[in-house]
Amino acid sequence: MFPYLQEIHQFPYPDYRFMPGGYYSPPYSEGWWFRSNDALESDERYRLPAEQRLTFVLVHGSWADAHFMDGVAAVLRSQGHTVYTPEYAGHGKDPNKNVTHAMITKSVVDLITKLNLRNFVLVGHSFGGTVIQKVAEQVPDRIKRLVFWDAFVLKDGESVVDEFPPQMRQGFEQLRASSKDDTIMLPFPLFRDTFVNTATLEEAKRMYAGVTPEPARPLFEKLDLKAFYELPTLKSYVYFFQDNVLPQGEGFGWNPHMSTRLGQFRLIVGDGDHFTDTRTRTDMVAQKFYEAGRD
Repeated sequence: MFPYLQEIHQFPYPDYRFMPGGYYSPPYSEGWWFRSNDALESDERYRLPAEQRLTFVLVHGSWADAHFMDGVAAVLRSQGHTVYTPEYAGHGKDPNKNVTHAMITKSVVDLITKLNLRNFVLVGHSFGGTVIQKVAEQVPDRIKRLVFWDAFVLKDGESVVDEFPPQMRQGFEQLRASSKDDTIMLPFPLFRDTFVNTATLEEAKRMYAGVTPEPARPLFEKLDLKAFYELPTLKSYVYFFQDNVLPQGEGFGWNPHMSTRLGQFRLIVGDGDHFTDTRTRTDMVAQKFYEAGRD
């Protein structure tokens, strides 16, 4: 076992040297107007009044690490928001893939308590939805609002793979069985068609180059979520129409299948896919997070 050293990523990843200048860019357009990160971070024209600024904790999902949120975090910071993008066990620079869901949750809770964060918007993407469900159970009084972005909202006693269609679950079980270290690596054709379906082939290849094997065990663990469903915490769901990771309809998918489990919730929609827009339309994703998190 290797000791896990928690990281807090505050600065943009090198791939995010340039950011889209406008609030919205069509997903298939070429030749966006770009401005540099330095200009983005320092230009007062983009900063919101103090009373509208929020604190965000952005939790990534599977087959990603905390750098996944760097571009969106940079946009939010340029608007005056405070943003934390914690890394969790089994991901990033942590070499130990033998992790549990509880270890992942603890990574985020430890960040929150160590920095004494309060009144913040906790955002979870994809698998990160299950993480923020468990984090909310442990620090409910610190959270202003939960935001699930195309994220799993598990029922009490469920695992992530319980929400997969049978053929998809079988495929993941086979990938897990073929691994030597109990991880799952996405084949490129699956990644391209489901995670980055609106990207160009070149963009898809660049994003896939950063994908690493995902610890399998947390995806198969059944979670006790009784306490989560007793919480009065405010909740939002951000749903991107072109997200193809899960089939939509017929008892599967993000919205309304999982979102409505939240009870009363705010719905914010966009037209992106599961991964691409955090690289190509960071302004749009940041705006959706703000709409989901504001009062």
